[in-house]
Amino acid sequence: MIEADYIEADYIVVGGGSAGCVLAARLSEDPAVRVLLVEAGPRDTNPWIHVPLGYGKLFNHKRLNWRFQSEPEPGMNGRRLNQPRGRVLGGSSSINGLLYVRGQREDFDAWARLGNRGWGYEDLLPFFQRAEAQQRGPNAWHGVDGPLAVSDPSEPHPLCDAFIAAGMEAGYPANADFNGATQEGVGYYQSTMRRGRRCSAAVAYLKPVRSRANLRIVTDALVRRVMLDGRRATGIEWSDAAGTRHQAKARREVILAAGAIGTPQLLELSGIGDGERLRGLGIETVHHNPEVGENFQDHLQVRTVYKATRPITFNDDMRSPLRTLGVGLRYALTGKGPLTVSAGYAGGFFRSPIARDARPDIQCLFITFSTTKMGDRLHAFSGFTVSACPLRPESRGHVHATTPDAAAAPAILANFLATKRDEAEVVAGMRIVRDIMARSAIAPFVREEHIPGPAVTNDAALLAYARETGGSIYHASCTAAMGKVVDASLRVMGVDGLRVADASIMPAVPSGNTNAAVIAIGEKAAAMIREDNR
Repeated sequence: MIEADYIEADYIVVGGGSAGCVLAARLSEDPAVRVLLVEAGPRDTNPWIHVPLGYGKLFNHKRLNWRFQSEPEPGMNGRRLNQPRGRVLGGSSSINGLLYVRGQREDFDAWARLGNRGWGYEDLLPFFQRAEAQQRGPNAWHGVDGPLAVSDPSEPHPLCDAFIAAGMEAGYPANADFNGATQEGVGYYQSTMRRGRRCSAAVAYLKPVRSRANLRIVTDALVRRVMLDGRRATGIEWSDAAGTRHQAKARREVILAAGAIGTPQLLELSGIGDGERLRGLGIETVHHNPEVGENFQDHLQVRTVYKATRPITFNDDMRSPLRTLGVGLRYALTGKGPLTVSAGYAGGFFRSPIARDARPDIQCLFITFSTTKMGDRLHAFSGFTVSACPLRPESRGHVHATTPDAAAAPAILANFLATKRDEAEVVAGMRIVRDIMARSAIAPFVREEHIPGPAVTNDAALLAYARETGGSIYHASCTAAMGKVVDASLRVMGVDGLRVADASIMPAVPSGNTNAAVIAIGEKAAAMIREDNR
């Protein structure tokens, strides 16, 4: 909590998540400007943040996680699905599964073709490289001088090796770099960690610069609205942990980096959105734009769980007190072992038989443990999980404020499986998993398919299983999309002095995990802002 009720800065960054940390660090490189970063959650001091597998402890954390839930999803049997988001410095990069996946070249080229000049793959590649400290060294796709550590797994695993071999047996190429020349193939994932510790955006970008005199970081500060003078953003109003209201003035710009769920809610609470919707909430309309909060996209994942023939899974490690102790000691002494595993140890990107073009349309993630659902206890048997995730869903949903109170959760609807195409792709993904898992290379490790089980065979039954058990893979995006809510410079259309820089500006969700792309968005946004304000 700050001592004064009113402060000023040249730039106010709302949200200390992946893009917000980048913006605060890059903008404050200029000693002539003052930067204020405001984050609703606390500092990233919880030790489980920094242990890679600690994401399991943070999935339902009451203090560090917004713990959002969707509205009843029509395509998912009316279930409310979890939408965890980080409420801590580093945002979701402090609680996520650590995978470093950029997406496909064609994703970003499609953004540019929509009229968003400067957002094609070749435009964004320098910003991916600028961010990256690639363990393997530099090449045409990777950089080594950035703050964000990108690393190989601390060690291989026999189950992962068998899955990769089985994928190759099924006809897919080996791929050592999903972010290189091509995404297609099977292999180990890289992740954002360094020497066995999570490298969140806060660790990468904020930790080295927290002592800068021109950078102020305020935590436990819930932003309630953007203050506007007519159609110009002049600052923000926020409340501290005790509920005391404060204001901050922006001499140059306010930049929203509250994420694809927080940003549209905050725009609406500030009077920017659909006028009729805002009137229904008792909020005066400053700028009418019905696209605010619309176009929400996310990736759906459906998990297949297998029982293993050998006690070599993380389930086994946690069932034995002696093995559990060994896992902890090994991690403490060497920075290796199961506690360094990301949410996708191995996996791949595959082109299904119904793919509409020559690029992969399915992502698979292989992990060496199993649960009934994410956040639950590990199974009492030797188990592992393979999940399938269609990469380019057609379905679109929304995120909207439900009250004028910023502390109230917004209404979230991913609208999963709303089209026949999306239904067909999720079934195709599950069939790819089964095809790989039926290969001889992995057969010695598989006792049986636990869920959905061998009785679930036809397309209708597989789709029913997806509706009953599938869930978000937590790639919220597109709710303040370029060309609809912001322009190609990320300025909010119809409002001066206000930009957005987070996953909400994506016109479509990339083909893969989103955190790497969000950090690149933060890098590009910072460069544009500095150039525009010279």
